Amino acid sequence: MSTSTSTSTSTSTSTSQSPSAAPVRPPARHHLRVPVSVRDLAPGVVGMVLVGSSVTVSRSLAGAPLFTAQAVRYTAAALILVLLARAAGVPLPRPRGREWLWLAGVAATGLVLFNVAVVRGVAHAEPAVIAVAVACAPVLLGAVGPLLERSRPSRRVLLAAPVVVAGAVLVEGSGRTDAAGVGWAALALACEAGFTLLAVPVLGRHGAWGVSVHAVWMGAVMLAGLAVFTEPPSAVTELGAAQWAAVGYLAVLVTAVAFLLWYRTVAAVGSGRAGLLTGVAPLAAAGAGALTGGGVPGAPVWLGLAVVVAGLAAGLRGGPPPAGAGE
Repeated sequence: MSTSTSTSTSTSTSTSQSPSAAPVRPPARHHLRVPVSVRDLAPGVVGMVLVGSSVTVSRSLAGAPLFTAQAVRYTAAALILVLLARAAGVPLPRPRGREWLWLAGVAATGLVLFNVAVVRGVAHAEPAVIAVAVACAPVLLGAVGPLLERSRPSRRVLLAAPVVVAGAVLVEGSGRTDAAGVGWAALALACEAGFTLLAVPVLGRHGAWGVSVHAVWMGAVMLAGLAVFTEPPSAVTELGAAQWAAVGYLAVLVTAVAFLLWYRTVAAVGSGRAGLLTGVAPLAAAGAGALTGGGVPGAPVWLGLAVVVAGLAAGLRGGPPPAGAGE
C-alpha cells in the first residue's frame, strides 16, 4: 500500500501499556474464528482513508523528479518513525536471516515498484484504470493471505472480496488504456498485494512498528539509489513549495501514520479480512476529490459506496463458524 499514491501507510489504538509497546499478536489460525472488533478494524480504515486522500495530493508531484521526491518522502518518514518509536519506548529488533528478504520484498514491491507502476501507468491509462486494478487486492489477499498465516481461506471473505471490488469499480469507473497501461495496472495490483502479504511472516516478531520502520528505510535506500543513477543531483532543488508540501503530507500521514495503522489491523484480524478494507481507499479518493473541487459524486459513486459497505459488512461479520467449517 503504498502509494505515490502509495500504497504506501501509524499510531495505533491504546491499551493499558503505551500503544506502541502493546504486543502484536502473531498471525495465526484464530484470526478467522473470533469476532472482529471495531477497535481492531478502525486503524486499518483510517489508514485506507489516508491512502485514498493521497491521490489528490500526489497530483502536485506529477512534474517532479519521481525517484528523488519519493526518496525524500520515505527518508523523512523513516526518521519520524524511529523518533516516535524511541519516544514511546518501542523496541525495534534488527532483522535476522530470511526476515531481511521479507522486509526488502515489502519495500521493493509496496514502496518502489508500486510508485513506478502508478506514475508510469497513468501515462498509458486513465487514473481510474489503475485504481480499479488496485481495488482488486482483496481477492488476492483473501485467497493467499490465510495460507501464509497457516490457516484456510475464509469462505466469507472470499465471497465478500469480489463484492468490495465491484463497488470500487463503480466508484472509480473505467477509462482509456492501452496494452502498456494494462501491464502497469497489473503490476500495481501485484505490488499492492505484496505490501501486505510479504509482511505476514515478520509481523509476529517485529509488529507494526518494526515492519513499518524497516520497510520504509529500506525503500528510502532503494529509491535514493535509483535517483542517483537516473536523475541529476540538482533534482531535489527542482521541487517547488507545493511539491514540498505534498512530500511532507505523504511522508507524515500516508507513510508514517498509515503504515502503522495498516499493519496493526493486519496483525489483529489477519490479511484476508484486512484486505477487504482496501475498498475504502477508492471511496476516500472520490470524497477527497469532491472536497477539493472535483464536484459532487454522481449516482454510480453512491451505488459503489453502498456495494462496498455491503461487501465489508458481509466479510467482516464476526462470530465463529460452524464446527468443522471454514468461515
